[in-house]
Formats: sequence, structure tokens, C-alpha cells
Amino acid sequence: MSAFDWPGLMRAGMGSLGLHPEQFWKLTPAELVLMLGDPAAVAPLDRARLSELARAWPDEIKEDEDGTDRRAGRLGPAGDDA
Repeated sequence: MSAFDWPGLMRAGMGSLGLHPEQFWKLTPAELVLMLGDPAAVAPLDRARLSELARAWPDEIKEDEDGTDRRAGRLGPAGDDA
């Protein structure tokens, strides 16, 4: 018995990926898996998710004693840590 679901892999390779049979059969199983992608993998960060995170965790602006703004964690005018 085979460890691979060949009919399913053929549908994915030749159907979903649009590979020609010759291209499909030249691939190693590892190459085919790489081309199909990992369904359990985390999706890359898109602009909508980045905006959502920016709203949830906005950058804090700290004010110096003289009233000027500076970002938290940056060096102040005298070179001291914020």
C-alpha cells in the first residue's frame, strides 16, 4: 500500500497548480508539497491586519520637559535614554 494519496496529489498538482503531467511526474514529493504550501502555516501579515494591530497597540509619544515630543525608547537631546 502507498503512503501517498496519488489521486489527491494529482488533482492538486495538475488541477489546482495547473501542472502538465510531465511536469507533475518530474517533481519530488518535497517539491510538490512546497508548491502546494502548508495549510497549517500562518498567513503573512497583510495591510488590514497591520492596521488592526496599529489601532490596538499605538506608538506612545512621550513629552520632554521642554514640551517637545519624542518616541519612547529613543535617545533624548542630551543623549540620555528616553
